[in-house]
Amino acid sequence: VTITTRLLVSHLSGIRHYEKDITKVKEEKERANRALKLTKSHQDKEQKAKEGKGIENTECVKQKKEHDSETKSRNSKPGRNDKEFEQEEYYLKEKFESVIESLKIFKNDPLFFKPGDQFLYSTYGFTLLSAVVERASGQKFTDYMLKMFRDLDMLSTVLDDNEAMIYNRARCYIYNKKGRLVNAPYVDNSYKWAGGGFLSSVGDLLKFGNALLYSYQAGQFKNRNGKLLPGYLKPGTVAMMWTPVPKTEVSWDRDGKYAMAWAVVEKNQQYGCCRQQRHYASHTGGAVGASSVLLILPEELGPEVLGAWPVAPPRGVIVTIICNMQSVSLNSTALKIAREFDKEKRAQ
Repeated sequence: VTITTRLLVSHLSGIRHYEKDITKVKEEKERANRALKLTKSHQDKEQKAKEGKGIENTECVKQKKEHDSETKSRNSKPGRNDKEFEQEEYYLKEKFESVIESLKIFKNDPLFFKPGDQFLYSTYGFTLLSAVVERASGQKFTDYMLKMFRDLDMLSTVLDDNEAMIYNRARCYIYNKKGRLVNAPYVDNSYKWAGGGFLSSVGDLLKFGNALLYSYQAGQFKNRNGKLLPGYLKPGTVAMMWTPVPKTEVSWDRDGKYAMAWAVVEKNQQYGCCRQQRHYASHTGGAVGASSVLLILPEELGPEVLGAWPVAPPRGVIVTIICNMQSVSLNSTALKIAREFDKEKRAQ
């Protein structure tokens, strides 16, 4: 088979995640699909009721109860029932000198499916991706990334190295089996620098989001006398990164699809005076003792904005949340915050 970098960055490679048993992965996917079908079925029943029936039949009540049960299960107290964090490889303590060396963890394991056929979120896919960057750049992946962070003025973004003295590093926490808050166990992240091995700050992630949004919008603004500097990336590159890829899915937002290392929700509105779906890109982060999200809501640019000067990009709302607690769902909170700021901007 052939695995391309595009397949890796969209989690379509077939490379496993932390779970080695493909049967368990399939069962988990089936449960998730059933929950999604129940949600959609319940929404359809509610829509029909609004259209004139007004009476909820027995089947609808049954589905509503099943849907509520699924929702309750998904929204249970953080850290208590999160099976993913029961995987042993989350807690590796071995130090790898290079990303090439860390490939030995999974390089001899079978693929779960033919590359390109199915979506499976894989941290190890990004470990392989970091090895590609290392070979293509001729530099250690960590050196390459730290130089990029300096270019972006992200001076507080560093490797999550346990031995290094890092100012203002937060202590991380988890719930133990008894539901009590305890310090997170020690792990060595050298096996997954690209998939969860960096420490950052809210300020740095805002800079990162603004750099991407600027790059995305720079080509849409009129460049008056060369005063508008180019973005860090070409507009077409960011547009490609934020284009949904077929056969993908997003666990933290059912409206979205996975793109290239980003989850993307496209602009959509089916009915007048009803729910309006705005275009945005986001990604959550989950590690031992920590949770995070970065969400970018671009402003919908009209001719009056694009032609005005000195109005310039970035135009939109960036929301980032970093939490030193494991298994905290943050995307919906970030989206609510972004919508409130966007609403305020529109009212001005």
